[in-house]
Amino acid sequence: MRAELLQLAADLAKKGEPFVLAMVVRRESYSSAQQGDMAVITAGGEYHGWLGGNCTQPTVKREAQAALADGKPRLVSLSPQPEERPGVIALPMTCHSGGSVDIYLEPVLPAPRLLVFGDSPCARALSRLGEVMGYSLAGERGPAYAVIATMGENDEESLAQALAQKPAYLAVVASRKRFAEIRESLLARGVSEKALEIVRNPAGLDIGARTPEEVALSIFAEIVQLRHVAKVVEPPAFEIDPICNMKVDPKTARFTADREGRKYYFCNPRCREKFLAA
Repeated sequence: MRAELLQLAADLAKKGEPFVLAMVVRRESYSSAQQGDMAVITAGGEYHGWLGGNCTQPTVKREAQAALADGKPRLVSLSPQPEERPGVIALPMTCHSGGSVDIYLEPVLPAPRLLVFGDSPCARALSRLGEVMGYSLAGERGPAYAVIATMGENDEESLAQALAQKPAYLAVVASRKRFAEIRESLLARGVSEKALEIVRNPAGLDIGARTPEEVALSIFAEIVQLRHVAKVVEPPAFEIDPICNMKVDPKTARFTADREGRKYYFCNPRCREKFLAA
């Protein structure tokens, strides 16, 4: 199973699809999971592998989605009596076995894309630096960062193409005067003013760059700054399983019950059965 999961992870990475690789790094009896057990959780919520029973999967899925959202790995500890530890997310284990398990989750995200328009010295410097920094120059997935470095050759057409990609970052290497001309030309063609608001000019951080390589460095400094700005990730809304008090994501919950006009959510079928019996 482990070899199959590693092959699945390799296939997803090759396709540029985000996923989480999870592994049991510690366990205490009596837990059905064993140290070294693995699972792959996709961005769509598909769960492949084994990390424990039904009381473990919903928590792992939820934390996997959070890891994909903020791009940060995490160590989750599931225990009947959760204890706060530095660097550990302590959560309740609802399985009746009484065991505990620690699971490490590593998000694997597609490489960011660098879209360089132009064949100028600056464009070539950007491509070289992007390759060194691990950016994909030809991929179709992953967040896109676009730079127009056409230097007078098809400036308007290149900027229009870049806007269509809806990049996370878009800059034009040109003087303010030239960019104003490009902007007015695109507005006359029907490009909305709102769409052009994302374009950065001058391109890059002001580090006193002079050479094409220095300009490329200043642009990447701005991209890195943008990528590492702390993002506020809205916590998903959860329902509480009325039997075991475990958090359940209503969007992915498989077990529900309606009672007196209210919908209840359960982490596993046994909790639902107990609720209905009561």
